[in-house]
Amino acid sequence: MQLHNLKPAAGSTKKTKRIGRGEGSGHGGTSTKGNKGQQARTGYQAKTGHEGGQMPIQRRMPKRGFINPFRVEYKVFNLGQLDFFIEKYNLPEFSPEVLYINGLINRTDLIKILGNGEVKSTISFKVNKISAKAKEALAAAGATVELI
Repeated sequence: MQLHNLKPAAGSTKKTKRIGRGEGSGHGGTSTKGNKGQQARTGYQAKTGHEGGQMPIQRRMPKRGFINPFRVEYKVFNLGQLDFFIEKYNLPEFSPEVLYINGLINRTDLIKILGNGEVKSTISFKVNKISAKAKEALAAAGATVELI
């Protein structure tokens, strides 16, 4: 096999549709644009989401439920994960600034600690929210918790 012998696989390529080249091209007459209407005219450009006059998908789909614009999202950490992150990233304290520097959260993320698992570390925690069970477990381990 040499470069001048190379060919695409059978059936992998098709001839381009050459419109406006007469009846012999197989696309003659209206040049595959149908009869009349805006889309048959020269200069027509379809807008994003336009479906040729068909009812657009965003209007066909049912609107259900309620989206609360005031919902507050938290990045959740369980007690069982804390020791792993503290050891892996050698964290001096568990705060948004330190977590952001180590790439664990985004700059605007809020932090919540939940009480699933066990914790052994005694570093200080600065978080936005904490569950009662997690607060008790951290206090029992000797860690300090500060709400931001």
